[in-house]
Amino acid sequence: MARRPSPFQPTASDLLIGKAEERFESGKLAYQSQDTNKARTEFDAAVDLMLQASTEPTDRRLYESKLEQMVDSIHRYDLAGLGAGIPDDNVAQFEKAPLDDILQMTFPVDPQIKTKVTAELKSTASDLPLTTNDVVLGYINYFSGRGRRTIIAGLERAARYQPMISRILAEEGVPQELIHLAQAESGFLPRAVSNRAAVGMWQFVQFRGREYGLNQTSLTDDRLDPEKATRAAARHLHDLYNKFGDWYLAIAAYNCGPNAIERAVERTGYADYWELRARHVIPQETSNYVPIILAMTIMTKNAAEYGLSDYNPEPALEYDTIRVTSNTHLALVGDLTDTPVSQLLDLNPALIKSVAPADYELHIPKGTGDQLQASLNLFPETARASWRMHRVQSGETLSAIAHEYATPVASIESANRIAPEGPRAGDRLIIPASYSIAAHSTSSRSASARSASARSMLRRAIPHRALARGRSTSHSVAMSAVAHRTTVRRHA
Repeated sequence: MARRPSPFQPTASDLLIGKAEERFESGKLAYQSQDTNKARTEFDAAVDLMLQASTEPTDRRLYESKLEQMVDSIHRYDLAGLGAGIPDDNVAQFEKAPLDDILQMTFPVDPQIKTKVTAELKSTASDLPLTTNDVVLGYINYFSGRGRRTIIAGLERAARYQPMISRILAEEGVPQELIHLAQAESGFLPRAVSNRAAVGMWQFVQFRGREYGLNQTSLTDDRLDPEKATRAAARHLHDLYNKFGDWYLAIAAYNCGPNAIERAVERTGYADYWELRARHVIPQETSNYVPIILAMTIMTKNAAEYGLSDYNPEPALEYDTIRVTSNTHLALVGDLTDTPVSQLLDLNPALIKSVAPADYELHIPKGTGDQLQASLNLFPETARASWRMHRVQSGETLSAIAHEYATPVASIESANRIAPEGPRAGDRLIIPASYSIAAHSTSSRSASARSASARSMLRRAIPHRALARGRSTSHSVAMSAVAHRTTVRRHA
């Protein structure tokens, strides 16, 4: 008697994919109804669920196809007008990386550039060996012409993190030129995310990040922390160099994973990047990844020769750091330091919700550390994840303030010494508001999120196509990628 096939048992990931599809359909309906705020919320929730589902889908190819289609669809909605939505400062935003599809392209060689570069290399000092050939020259040609804005934008943004990255690369004993991997990986955008849940400026997948001390909680992801991720990337690159004995192979392995490079070496018998590239035994994107790094290095080391000296670098990040002793909502921190929540999220990209957990080292605007520490002491530790501080505006009544925070008037009165005539303009009131991390949504928009200054600080970026297509591995599988809220194909 034939055995009946066992019934299909969906994995936890399969169930998450189903929920993601439901939220995506809800987002489409909201968009069609011109409710862009709800559409954004639903689309973001859909992609978040898909990222959570990356661990064990029954059919990984189908999962990846669904996610890519979802990201592309949301991108089209964004281009069609979703970008007009008001940002929510209470949710970490994700950004677009710059290089997009050029890792799959080659460019013509300008004979004049070939002569020029050959001469420059003779006098260019570099800890990373510099080689020139037609593919490197093609990218130099591209970045000198229509790709010039891309490299300029990277240099401008790199200035924000360059002192920190340079220090860490030196401490870990790897070439300073490896800073260009961060541009190739993410364009120096700390919140780049791929469809394999590889995230951050240096694009770590979860298992690789944990291998190098980048951990995740329900509130934080160390892979999004520029300094921690830079340290992990430098150590990973150092380990790859020790493994392969060659910086080009180490860089390639960073892009597509060490197992892919090991297999290519085993198949051909050549432990030489250019030989592996010529034999087409490494991924196409990886075959152009090393030349892009070399092109960027050669050009920035000879910046004046390529017109790269005249740009407006972003100021280096400066901030105070305090260790919060209990879960603390960024809206409260914003109230106490007069800082939009968007700016606090920008200073703390590793926060994936708007609450900093206990013992978290919170970055805040330079010069506000002592003031914030003293002000937080006015609030019970158990209340810092929900309570607020409100500065009374001219003409505001206590009932209006209570309505704004959905808090009873009596609760505000009991938490403050309020004069019989009521609060006066300029008074600061403790607001015993309520907040649930699990129930957090755009419907609980903070006062900072409503403020015009907060809106101007942060442009919402729903999934866009971005940088390098096709990177990274898990232990044995080369990983490709399409990003959520940024599309970046990945390194392991």
